[in-house]
Amino acid sequence: MAAQRIFFVAHGKVQGVNFRYFTQKKATEYKITGWCRNTDKATVEGEAQGEEDVIKRFLKDVNNGPPHAQVVKVETQHRGLQEGETAFEVRR
Repeated sequence: MAAQRIFFVAHGKVQGVNFRYFTQKKATEYKITGWCRNTDKATVEGEAQGEEDVIKRFLKDVNNGPPHAQVVKVETQHRGLQEGETAFEVRR
């Protein structure tokens, strides 16, 4: 499987429910690099990079979210790979 990078936006009740740290925990478990942050549109956006099959599992987890979240939809777009990234970070 080839590596890929995706941009994602999670819609619904995703702020104030530990969503970004849940996303970081899942990414770290899957050895995915990238970032996520809250937006001023009450969504969480980010980029994730890893093997295609692992990204699919990660997105399934993001779509479910942590216990208090209510994810309505997750939009994705493919992006170019980023070299030299070593972790998944939560941005402010």
